[in-house]
Formats: sequence, C-alpha cells, structure tokens
Amino acid sequence: MARATVRYSRWAWRFLTSNTQNEPFLSSAAATFSTAPENANPGRPGPPPIRVALTESSGRGVFATRKIETGELLHTAKPILSHPSLSALHKVCYFCLRKLKTTDAPQPHGVSYCSEECRQQAKGFHDIEMTADWSAYDDYCRSNRLKYPLLVKRLACMVMSGATPANLLDILQPASLSPEMISEMEEGYGLLRNAYINSNITDEQMSFLTKQWYIGILSRIRINAFRIELAGGYDDLLSSLAASIESEAAVGNAVYMLPSFYNHDCDPNGHIIWIENADARLKALRDVDEGEELRICYIDASMDHDALRYCCSLGHPFVFTLCFYSFSLKAGRFHGHIYGLVINMQYLLRHATGVWKCRTVLWLNSSVLIALWLQTYI
Repeated sequence: MARATVRYSRWAWRFLTSNTQNEPFLSSAAATFSTAPENANPGRPGPPPIRVALTESSGRGVFATRKIETGELLHTAKPILSHPSLSALHKVCYFCLRKLKTTDAPQPHGVSYCSEECRQQAKGFHDIEMTADWSAYDDYCRSNRLKYPLLVKRLACMVMSGATPANLLDILQPASLSPEMISEMEEGYGLLRNAYINSNITDEQMSFLTKQWYIGILSRIRINAFRIELAGGYDDLLSSLAASIESEAAVGNAVYMLPSFYNHDCDPNGHIIWIENADARLKALRDVDEGEELRICYIDASMDHDALRYCCSLGHPFVFTLCFYSFSLKAGRFHGHIYGLVINMQYLLRHATGVWKCRTVLWLNSSVLIALWLQTYI
C-alpha cells in the first residue's frame, strides 16, 4: 500500500483534544477511545501508536507513529451514539448492545439493560425516549429497511435531556445526498417530530429539531456509522462466516469519533471488531510501517442500493475484488484477504437469489478452501 503524505502533522489530534469552551463535546469525544496496548499497565499507558493527520487526497486519515505488528491492538473506542436494530431490540442491551442472557427479565416499555451501569448511562436518552409512541416511526424504518433514522431519534433524545449538544456530529464528514434521498428523509423528519409533539415535548426542548438538523445528522451518520456484529476477532473469521452472512447477524449500529477518521481500502491493513458489546477494537491485519496510513474496509453487506452506489462512486470495487482477496495472498496479508472475501460474499449472499445464490455458496466454499491451501503450501 502506498504511503500517503502528511500535510499537517497531528492537526486533527490536537483539534480533538483541545480544551474548548464553545464545543465541549470534542474533549469528551476524545475520551471515548484508548490507545494503550492490551498488556499495558493501566497506570502507565504506552505512547499511542497512531495519529490523525491530513492526507493528500482523502481528507483526514490515521497514521502509524511507530512500527505496528500483525494482530496488534491499535486502540479501543466507545460509541458516542448507538442503537440496537429493530430485529434485536429485545435480544440485546438497550445501551451497550451486549447480548442479553435468558435470565434477564424485560423491563417496562419492552427494553432491557445488561447491568445497572448501562441503565444509569442510558438516562441521557431513556426517559425522553420512553414518553413517545414510536410505532409509526419504527414502521417507517422497518418498511423502508432503514436503520440510521433510529440513531437520529436517539441523538435527539440525548439533546433534549441535556446529555449532549446538538452539534455532536458536526466534526464528521457528511454524505452527498440526492433529491430523492432528501425527500425520503423529510418523511422521516415529519414522523419524528410528530412523535415528540404527541408526547407533549415542549417547543423549547425541540428548538434544535429542524429539518436541516435532521438531514444534516442523517447525512453524517450515513457514511460514519458502523454495523455492529458480535462475531469475535479476525482470527476466527472463517469459523464465524456462517453466522455473519445472515442479515440478522447485526445487533445494531453505532457512531464513533476516532474510527470515523480511518479511510477505506479494499485491501485493508486494519480491522475493526466487536467482542461482547458496542465497544470497538481496532487491530492491525498485517505489519504496518511507521508513517504508513492505517485503513479499514467500509463495505457493509447490508447497505441499501444508494449507499452501495455511493461506495462505488468512491472507487470501491467490492464485488470485483473477490478473486484478488482469494488468490493474491501476499506475505503477511492472508487475514486481510480472507476478511475481504467474507465482506464480498456477504453482499452476494444477501442480494443473490435462486440458482445464483447456490452458485455463490459453492464459489464461497471453493474460494476459502483454495485460499487455505495456498496459505499452507506457498
């Protein structure tokens, strides 16, 4: 992977950690991640192995500050915004998205928390959220297969309760929106606002909730949210493949600050994983040189057509790189290629039908076996 030239060293890092009174969310968001190694002494963390800086052509990016080895933990990150998927609403913690035990009794309003700690942290949105009837809004999301409006709903509740400012996500890059997409978003905005009005939320509490705010937040969430799958680390990607190709494998979606600064690559040298809850862990898929940009794969196989088309417009040939992932097994990049194979096959399996789905499954099995054989004997 070619190295990107840094124009302005540590610009975004200083921006995130600066002490500003006008935008207090920046300093709090910077505290949602850790760059200490896994075996580091919590009292004396080592120097962070990454920095955020500007690239020549891709805006902000994340760069290695030292040599990073394959499998090394880059950092962890807590979400600044998350919401369970509608299909997993009663199966996971309403705050951290941890899968609930069978002994966890559902709470009033049909939501549950995995611990008292999560229940306390959820107070920033829970009380406001439980006063409204969300049936029409949820039906709108469900019938249109939309997931990101749920995150907007939660953020609006957090703002109304005073837990976070309305400009929480302004630092993130927004997506370009077509007139058709804006029209669809306007429908969601109307349903969201009506839900609050019918629950006797005051105009003062909703003063920030304009159509412009709703569309602006949704445009940022659209390209910065991560689909949360609790499938373990990349070392067991093959064993978890069968589970991850199911459309219901995702427990929810979340937005992070630092992970949003990673740029995309179809041949990534980094990987984001979720073990037990929405706390993200970013690891190196191969050895990374000092000064090299760290990149991850953006492709979410559950994306709708418009989102996938947007990725293609950025030059992400997610389907046509399958053979590259399977057979271009360069030294030290095996896990990265298998990861790309899994992502591409997720898309094919979810969107193919009939005989093509059967062929896709056969292609998947043969590609994995050949990839394993090449890794073993070459």
